[in-house]
Amino acid sequence: MSNAMSQATSQANAGKVWFITGASRGFGALIARDALQRGDRVVATARNPQTVVEQLGDHPNLLAVKLDVTNEAEAAQAVEVAIARFSRIDVLLNNAGYGLLGAVEEASDNEVKAVFNTNVFGLLTVTRAVLPQMRKQKSGHVINISSIGGYSAYQGWGVYGATKFAVEGLTEALAAELAPLNVHATVVEPGFFRTDFLNDNSLVSTKQQIADYAETVGVTRDVAAGANHAQPGDPQKLAAAMLKLVDSANPPVRLPLGSDTVARINAKNRHVEQELETWRALAVSTDIA
Repeated sequence: MSNAMSQATSQANAGKVWFITGASRGFGALIARDALQRGDRVVATARNPQTVVEQLGDHPNLLAVKLDVTNEAEAAQAVEVAIARFSRIDVLLNNAGYGLLGAVEEASDNEVKAVFNTNVFGLLTVTRAVLPQMRKQKSGHVINISSIGGYSAYQGWGVYGATKFAVEGLTEALAAELAPLNVHATVVEPGFFRTDFLNDNSLVSTKQQIADYAETVGVTRDVAAGANHAQPGDPQKLAAAMLKLVDSANPPVRLPLGSDTVARINAKNRHVEQELETWRALAVSTDIA
């Protein structure tokens, strides 16, 4: 067998190659660890790659890479390094992001732009950097981490939810655009999982707090504080579910995770159907007669 054929065979048998953003903690670190444990290769990115090594250890199938997802040049460089090391990228996991808690009116222009820069524009930056390789391979899977807040809005989470609504729409379009190229796209909608999402390093509260929103957003703030590290979702089970997702031959466009997410989706779907029926006559009356 030639060296080229031997290398190709070795690559084919070496498991999937993951490219994970926000891999130093939370879901990103857990999924990276599970992927490595089963023999996959992982490009784990973070603003400080040393934090990845501290979390995951020094593993022969791990490549820790510096990446600020809002930096287009860093994204291109990270993908170049990944391909040089592992020859391909099978799974892009857009996991980097953070939350903004506050009323829509309370969110300043700078706070809104910052969370959109990471959660939406950063996701787009990394996706644009990875897709040329997946198109070349004629294979791959783009997985975008959204939230139940990207399917159904919550008081106090309006701006954060808007970033995730954007991710939902982008993923739907990607799924359609990439299907003929044998590349899949899935948006994952976790409910409330027992991670550090509600900690200060993952969640920003608006600097402004308006008293008139005490009965709505104020209640959400209280609930968030009380729910921290008491959420119903098991992060380890989410990581296991993600491995099943990437192994699927026909992955879904949407994957809700958590019984709270499923209940919220069912409730919203019922509400939308009921509202549509109530307003159907007016809705269809605007066509040209």
